Amino acid sequence: MPPVSMPPSEDARAIFSRLGYSVSGDGPDFVAERKWRTVRVTALSDGEDLRGRRVLADGGEPSNDYRFRCFVAPKDATGDVQNRLASVDPSYEWAVIGVDNDGDYDVHLPDAS
Repeated sequence: MPPVSMPPSEDARAIFSRLGYSVSGDGPDFVAERKWRTVRVTALSDGEDLRGRRVLADGGEPSNDYRFRCFVAPKDATGDVQNRLASVDPSYEWAVIGVDNDGDYDVHLPDAS
């Protein structure tokens, strides 16, 4: 049986906690708050996870309540996540964090074009 790909929820929580955010919520979606900034964080198992869930949509989704969104995915899926976000052009500001098995991470921001 192939291994199950799990969203990097714990890695995401650890990253935001180390950055000084207070983290609340369970599962792959949670909220990180620090000073004036509130970020809705969504952990994804891979780029395909975006198509199966309506995490990017503006209409009818809780994302309307958040100006800042962060998607956390395995490093090898960050390109897919960035491309999907760029194609949807959501109304919120976003970033993608790519994590590896060692807990190291890279932050990817949209191209300022």
